[in-house]
Amino acid sequence: MEENTLLEVKDLRVVYKTDEATVHAVNGISFTLGERETIGLVGETGAGKTTTALTLLRLLPERTGRVLGGEIRFRGENLLEKTIPEMRHVRGAEISIIFQDPMTALNPALTVGDQVLESLEIHNLDKRSKEELDARVDELFKLVGIPPERKKEYPHQFSRGMKQRLGIAQALLADPKLLICDEPTSALDPVGRKEILDILYKIRGTTTVLFSTHILSDVERICDHVALLNDGYIAVGGTLSEIKALHSHDSLLIEFSSEADLQQFKASMAKQPLLIGSEEKGREMIIHSREMKKAQHTIFSTLAEADLAPVKVALMEPSLESLFLEVIK
Repeated sequence: MEENTLLEVKDLRVVYKTDEATVHAVNGISFTLGERETIGLVGETGAGKTTTALTLLRLLPERTGRVLGGEIRFRGENLLEKTIPEMRHVRGAEISIIFQDPMTALNPALTVGDQVLESLEIHNLDKRSKEELDARVDELFKLVGIPPERKKEYPHQFSRGMKQRLGIAQALLADPKLLICDEPTSALDPVGRKEILDILYKIRGTTTVLFSTHILSDVERICDHVALLNDGYIAVGGTLSEIKALHSHDSLLIEFSSEADLQQFKASMAKQPLLIGSEEKGREMIIHSREMKKAQHTIFSTLAEADLAPVKVALMEPSLESLFLEVIK
């Protein structure tokens, strides 16, 4: 394990066993995460994202969830070998989690200020005074964009996005080394998503973050590393720049004045070996190629020979979304 490695997952395998079937949810995934790095676990529903997040904290359902093998080394120690009391100390103090549903971490019968303060008192290992704890609560509220004077309000008085901010505040109480975010933006509107991403972007230089989501644009915004999950496997992993350079391709968007022109062009380009695929939408065609410079020469020659004049031609840079769609085909 390298000196700055905080988390190292090796060949992790997890199943869910019921009377009807055994589901292999995680199939031998491995990745490392250094201090103050942010990794995005990306995949469709059922790809293994949430199972991985829960396994890191040993929170799998007792009756059905089973770890078949592998290691989860956090700060050099294998979490799978720790006792339940030892894991209680790890949770919250060293590793915290934000769930998709913010009410998972909120008690509707208590004010939000009392809940945050109560959680802080549990992890008050350095025995701070009541005044210092109150100041820390105010600091956390300001960090997540909630006015401290709202501490006396109850969860039902907050929007879903604001509740998720409260969840982040609670997760950061004890200054954890690792923050796990399990689909924290998937149930929010665009404004709420942006607000949560702004907060996570702000803290990523001080806290290591594992960000689980199916929203690829969110990953591109805040993550240094990415692991694309498919059927419990990591299909592609690495830094964003490495993945785009090694696995993705350029695309060219061409818009025609009529669908007839598009079909004429499509017929002329049908047998070109430089192209690896295309998509059509109305009068637009998006062409994919791993050798776009050579492909462009062929495309423009074909357009000239067919006497076709496109309305628009634009080169599109490779995106995480195009790569993900390519991987899961």
